[in-house]
Amino acid sequence: MVLKLLIAVSLLLCIASFTEGFNALMSIDLGSEYMKIAIVKPGVPMEIVLNEESDRKTSTIVALRNGERFYGKEAENTAVKFPRKAFWYLTNIIGRKFESADVKLYKERFPYYDLVKDEERGTVLFKIDDETFYSPEELIAMLLEKAREYAETFTDQSIKDCVITVPAYFTQAERKGILSAAELIDLNVLQLISDNAAVALNYGVFRRKEFNGTVQYYMFYDMGATSTTATIVGYQVTKVKEGTRLETNPQLIIKGVGFDRGLGGTEITLRLRKHLAQIFNEQKKTKTDVFTNERSMGKLFKEAEKLKKVLSANNAHFAQVEGLLEEIDFKTKVTRDELEELSKDLFEKVTKPIEEALKVSQITLGEIKDVILMGGGTRIPKVQEILKKYLGRTELGKSINTDEAAAMGAVYQAAYLGKGFKVKTFGVKEASIYPITVEFEKHRLAEDGSDSKRVVKRTLFNRMNPYPQKKVMTFSKHLKDFDFNVSYGDLDFLSDFDKSSFQDLSLAKFKLSGVEDAFTKHKEAGDSKGVKAHFRLDESGILHLDQVEVVFEKEEAKEESTWSKLGNTLGGLFGGKKEEGETIEDAGEKPVEVPADEEDKSNKKSDKTEEKTDETKKEKTEKGKEEEKSENKTDDATNKLNGTDSLNKTEADLKDKKPNITVVREKIDTQTESFDIPEVNKDSLKVMRKKLAELTDKDKAKKLLEKSKNDLEAFIFDMNDKLTQEMYEKCSTEAEREKLTKLLSEASDWMYDQEEDAKAEVYQDKLKSLKKEIKDLKARVYEFEERPKALKALKDMLNHTKYFLKSVKNFTVVEEDRIFTEVEITTLEKLITDTKKWRDDMIEEQKKTPDSEKPKLLVEDIALKLQALDREVKYLINKAKNFKPKPKPKPKSNTTKTDGNTTKSDTNKTDKAEKEKETKIEVEEPIDKPTDTKEEETKTDTKEEETKTESKEENIEKSEKDKEEPTEKSKHDPGEL
Repeated sequence: MVLKLLIAVSLLLCIASFTEGFNALMSIDLGSEYMKIAIVKPGVPMEIVLNEESDRKTSTIVALRNGERFYGKEAENTAVKFPRKAFWYLTNIIGRKFESADVKLYKERFPYYDLVKDEERGTVLFKIDDETFYSPEELIAMLLEKAREYAETFTDQSIKDCVITVPAYFTQAERKGILSAAELIDLNVLQLISDNAAVALNYGVFRRKEFNGTVQYYMFYDMGATSTTATIVGYQVTKVKEGTRLETNPQLIIKGVGFDRGLGGTEITLRLRKHLAQIFNEQKKTKTDVFTNERSMGKLFKEAEKLKKVLSANNAHFAQVEGLLEEIDFKTKVTRDELEELSKDLFEKVTKPIEEALKVSQITLGEIKDVILMGGGTRIPKVQEILKKYLGRTELGKSINTDEAAAMGAVYQAAYLGKGFKVKTFGVKEASIYPITVEFEKHRLAEDGSDSKRVVKRTLFNRMNPYPQKKVMTFSKHLKDFDFNVSYGDLDFLSDFDKSSFQDLSLAKFKLSGVEDAFTKHKEAGDSKGVKAHFRLDESGILHLDQVEVVFEKEEAKEESTWSKLGNTLGGLFGGKKEEGETIEDAGEKPVEVPADEEDKSNKKSDKTEEKTDETKKEKTEKGKEEEKSENKTDDATNKLNGTDSLNKTEADLKDKKPNITVVREKIDTQTESFDIPEVNKDSLKVMRKKLAELTDKDKAKKLLEKSKNDLEAFIFDMNDKLTQEMYEKCSTEAEREKLTKLLSEASDWMYDQEEDAKAEVYQDKLKSLKKEIKDLKARVYEFEERPKALKALKDMLNHTKYFLKSVKNFTVVEEDRIFTEVEITTLEKLITDTKKWRDDMIEEQKKTPDSEKPKLLVEDIALKLQALDREVKYLINKAKNFKPKPKPKPKSNTTKTDGNTTKSDTNKTDKAEKEKETKIEVEEPIDKPTDTKEEETKTDTKEEETKTESKEENIEKSEKDKEEPTEKSKHDPGEL
């Protein structure tokens, strides 16, 4: 009890918390009009990041003016005043050739941009001036950099890894363009996830308990700013083999996708803008055509966007723009019927993506459990009306946050892929939108002995082929060096507009060298398995040729020992079986073999009949396995009835000789010639990074300048206000306040007279000089405010230390068991006395000193006295904690002999003597607390009565035990011996 009391009076509590974790991760939902950012970090769940304006979404627009960059609202305002200096909808042209239909449409929508062709890559460049050009990759890199800045500010951590969403219909070049943009700012992309898959993941994560072994189909209809996508997703619980374990987790599979790259809310806005411009021209308030004025068209675009949103909830609204052209205001009424008439042909395309998604997935509307709406365009009443009628539903799903679902799904995937986070597994199987084929020349000897050549096309990845996936294409009849092309397959399912963007279907040409040498070198190695090309469609949907090799295999018979054969037989008898109705997948999926040199049957059958999807092949394989399994079960049952099951298996195994296969692999050199848009080379990458770094340095300098100005201005206003406060008046003289007020006024005038190009250091130096002048006054105010608090703390410390000292003095132990020495007790007592005297003397000195002069009693000195008292008390407490009493000597037993019998002496005397030696501790209450003496006396009397009633045998046993070793309690509580 005494030890607990000593610890309780200690005033110093040392609490150390150590946090060790990983860096935060982020996701960027990179839309054509807005981007949404989400983060996850240790200890903080997934959350949407707020930008500088505290908005949950940021316009994907960057403005460049006078060498400075602007984002968000500032960039939007620049787009109204200077449209050609603000760049947005950049995802529509990234990874596109200058002559493509997408670039042509972009020029029509935004005619004020000066677009030129990049002669090196064949893509688009934005011309700023005669010497400055920016590619879409560079401008998107600026947006990604700003997104990371928002996330780092929000999490107060550096961020290196992220997941970025892209439209599902993005091609190989477009996906690589996004990765190049991230590489420019050293942002590591864990995965490019399609926005429809990210939305489906977000939807499924919070409903994982609703899914089972039966596939459930949902449709996600997304009408965004520039495109519309319909996606059919299948949810199912599967067992995935991870090493030797089977993990049961839900997964989603993209079954069908239909899209229209030109159908979106922006097209409706542009038509409204055109309608408003025509009305203004018809009013003939000015001779200037409003279409020729960039600023006026920028104002009308902003008003048209606002008008579109208002008409989604109202039947009519007035559009008005102040000073539209030549200081002339514009105002007109627009109805919802007019909006629908303007977009009549667009509304006719609303159901086309759904029809395409149903067709490619081979799923009917009746199998779809729910239709979930996404995107701002689905808020238009006419769109919802058309969808309800086509789908035959009275209600459409609106149970998901249409603005943030993709960002939240992507950040969940980031947490799953990143390090340091443990989330529940939810499998994601995306689908390849465009089929990919391999073309090569095949040689055939004619009857006359001549060598004829013909081009053979083989499908590598079919349309809607799930990925990530690996495939190996085997060329079994090619013995010499050859080459093959990889290109997009049949794109007849696309609209004319989308097909026009694919001017060349070829992706790359691969030239193989060293094939003949490899066959010559290893002709004795065994049977040739052909030339194998290893392809991979990774998690981001990008195609890779990992390697090409020639493979040889040689079989050698290997005699197994009798014990090995017997072990294999027993293993087969006790093998496990798969439960019915379960889907088991291998996490480390083996590459799919694609034979290249099979007989071409294209003349006899159509391509659709000849080329079957991987999914159909898989279903047939599973069906064959089930039939084989059923047959095996029947045979097993028959054998068991006949009693010959084990015998037959054993005999068969003993007769078989397992072959030992030796595999020889020879890598083939491969040269790649790209026909698609080439990636940014290393030299261009360095130049781009340098340009972005210079702009980033300018942005930092600008922020530092603004901060320096704000800090100086805030300090001037703050001190002017404080000089009028009562506390500052008490701690200063009137002359001193007048002097400081004059200095602040002069500094204010000086600040507004500075040039615009002044450096931040100038304002920082001015602020330092002002703080130096006001330093003494602020110090006196601080002492005036904090001195009473410090004195109160010192008083409390003295009070508790006195209480602690009295408790220490009340120890009445024998000399050899004393915990504290006389020197230690005297030292503490002297420290208390000296501190109290110092305090009283300094208080009297401070009373004689005016508040406007330097104080005699400083808070810092009081803190030192507190620290000294606390250190001394802590030392004594630690000594009491570690104190171990000396073991007691065994008492000598007194015996007398009578008639040959030995009689023990009265042990009560010994017990009484021992009890008199026990430690007596009197606990005093604090000085300020009254003591209840009657209660203490009652407790003492009760304890003595209990001691007297103990039996002699118990006292002897207890005494002997104490002699042997101290009790567990006495080891830890030196006060109770």
